Amino acid sequence: MDTMTQPKITGYRQLSAAEAELMNEGKALAEQVGACIAKLHQHPATGPDGVPFMTDAADNAPAMPSLDQRWISIGATQLQQGFMAVIRGIAQPSTF
Repeated sequence: MDTMTQPKITGYRQLSAAEAELMNEGKALAEQVGACIAKLHQHPATGPDGVPFMTDAADNAPAMPSLDQRWISIGATQLQQGFMAVIRGIAQPSTF
């Protein structure tokens, strides 16, 4: 793996090839999780009374269940925060 030297950014250091590999692995996993969240967001939201329902299927496709989109969004936010924390743990910036 080629390592390039980037311009100095305050609070950040040059990563080793092993650290860059770990960071890229974490970012790839985050992309997979993001794709799963996007798939969940394609489902209709649960009704205002909180009762799940199934949408009518078109062209013999399976019916799509409604999901609590509020909790999907909360989960997405917390997963983003978790991935950011892991990436920060690898990068180890020296600033707040």
